[in-house]
Amino acid sequence: MNDDMTDPTSHDKAAFLAAVKKYEGVHDVSGVLALDPVNGPMIRHWAEAMGDTNPVYTDPEAAAASHYGEVVAPATMLQVWIMRGMDAGTTVNSTTGELYKHFTDNGFGSVVATNCEQEYVRPLRLGEVVEYDQLIETVSDEKTTGLGTGHFITTLTNIYVSGEGGRELIGTHRFRILRYTPHKKKAPAGSAAPAAPALRPRKVVNKDNQAYWDGVDAGKLLFQKCTDCATPRFPFAPGCNNCASLEWETVESTGKGVVYSHVTMHYPKFPAFDMPYAVGLIELEEGVRMLGNVIGVPHQDVRIGLPVELEFVTHDAELTVPAFRAVGEN
Repeated sequence: MNDDMTDPTSHDKAAFLAAVKKYEGVHDVSGVLALDPVNGPMIRHWAEAMGDTNPVYTDPEAAAASHYGEVVAPATMLQVWIMRGMDAGTTVNSTTGELYKHFTDNGFGSVVATNCEQEYVRPLRLGEVVEYDQLIETVSDEKTTGLGTGHFITTLTNIYVSGEGGRELIGTHRFRILRYTPHKKKAPAGSAAPAAPALRPRKVVNKDNQAYWDGVDAGKLLFQKCTDCATPRFPFAPGCNNCASLEWETVESTGKGVVYSHVTMHYPKFPAFDMPYAVGLIELEEGVRMLGNVIGVPHQDVRIGLPVELEFVTHDAELTVPAFRAVGEN
């Protein structure tokens, strides 16, 4: 008897994989023009949102005196110029959409972005109009992850500008997603022991942030300060963003600050969290910003400018994290 006939699941999987693997190496779209040229207002909004005060992005006089000689766009804005917006009328029909439909039709209806890699050849200048080509680079074999079982799909986008000498490569954008079927939840058996309480995600400690977590364990909120140029920074990093020095010291924050921005989390629902809850980007009085839960007021009352103070919250025997309690009006 044919083995495939005795195991239709295996046969179906093999047929599906063969079908989606045919998309590997397929050029999805080519020569798609950006909707807008590189422009000052978008650069300014980006720089403000990121807290990037480098004058070569917004100040023509300072940019003219730099080695660029003119205003340029931040390299990390690369994807901004090729995004199509939320209007369906701006969507580019692509083979990628056809590939994604294969996954949806075969039960892989959930999706999560896993990582993005960019390479920069040169910065973009005001008025330049980019265009891009996209390639479906790889479709993985079936993988089982913590979320479920599925396939990783990687696309490669090459971004160009057109000039007298033809198209000039500006940068590349490699994007990977997981199309998957979520794990089925197991129904608790009637005689099973009570389930252990749900735990929040564990802290990740490495050589770069060890000093921060040591401070938390000691009841202190620490940030870094460059000992060469005195620039404060958070989160912890091996080098200074201002002068590139590797020399630094820790400074204890008073824990006082204001809500710089915030979001209320409604979904996805995690058993260890009381939903909904507010997460704030807190601007500390020392000039650094950090994320933390805003407590002490209903989530709908959190607002930009709300004064807060540090409060350490212990969630279980292994996890204590800083949060910020509202303390009143400005």
